[in-house]
Amino acid sequence: MMLVAVLVDIAIGWPDRLFARIGHPVTWIGALIEACEARLNRGTRSRRIAAGGATLLICLIVVALPALVLQALLPDGPLGALIGGLLAWPFVAVRAMYAHVAAVARPLGAGDLPAARQAVAMIVGRNPETLDTSGVTRSAIESLAENSADGIVAPVFWGVIAGLPGIAVYKAINTADSMIGHRSDRYEAFGKPAARLDDVVNWIPARITGGLFVLSHPKRLCAAWRVMLRDARHHRSPNAGWPESAVAGALDVRLSGPRIYDGQVAEEPWLNAGASDPVPEALWRALGLFRIMVALMMLALLALALV
Repeated sequence: MMLVAVLVDIAIGWPDRLFARIGHPVTWIGALIEACEARLNRGTRSRRIAAGGATLLICLIVVALPALVLQALLPDGPLGALIGGLLAWPFVAVRAMYAHVAAVARPLGAGDLPAARQAVAMIVGRNPETLDTSGVTRSAIESLAENSADGIVAPVFWGVIAGLPGIAVYKAINTADSMIGHRSDRYEAFGKPAARLDDVVNWIPARITGGLFVLSHPKRLCAAWRVMLRDARHHRSPNAGWPESAVAGALDVRLSGPRIYDGQVAEEPWLNAGASDPVPEALWRALGLFRIMVALMMLALLALALV
């Protein structure tokens, strides 16, 4: 099922015409989270945490029940795998991830920094106007690495473990974290349950993703492995540091580091601190690494299916 889902996504992505007509399952989940947040996110800190937990539980129930029913109705054998893969396809984002990062790489390579800033704003949370060429390149590479884990490997992992309910519930958790799991006055308490649960469900997939990125550059395999094991634990996130440090080591560039959020400088540690800043061409090399990583994941899925 998961192999079919990845293949369909690579082939056609989520067509704009289909999005214009029906939206996307993630936007449906997002609309539910937004509605709950508008009604429940108020009161004391403890009340906000409880309301955030209730919002998360509502979303998981709404998503899990139809997924369980559909999973139960799937026929056995190849036909069931095909139908299940088509149902799981919207929850995988290989083609969209590549397209978003390539949209940054093109103007960046042409020296059009304003256009590159505009494109990178679609995939990162910080103000792009504060980023120079190296900053835009770093941000895009970091986003590619981190989102390879939570947008591709993690949903596929949970789909392998638990079928349609696994991939759908994971995507609901991840969507909740991306929407409300922020350290801001409004979301710090309300989004805490989503952020903590997202850390748990991404723990194994993040480390698998880091390993896949290490394997994706055989010539720098040992160097990437050392950087990942040394630097991943220093990242502000318990999970994002693994794929990001693996990519930093594979490309021999430094990532993360000090950055500006909401006008405040966050003194984040460097990943692969001894390397130089990435130049625009490094973004295309990162996309090449991404393609190999996805191919390795698909080979692993095929091997599991054959076994």
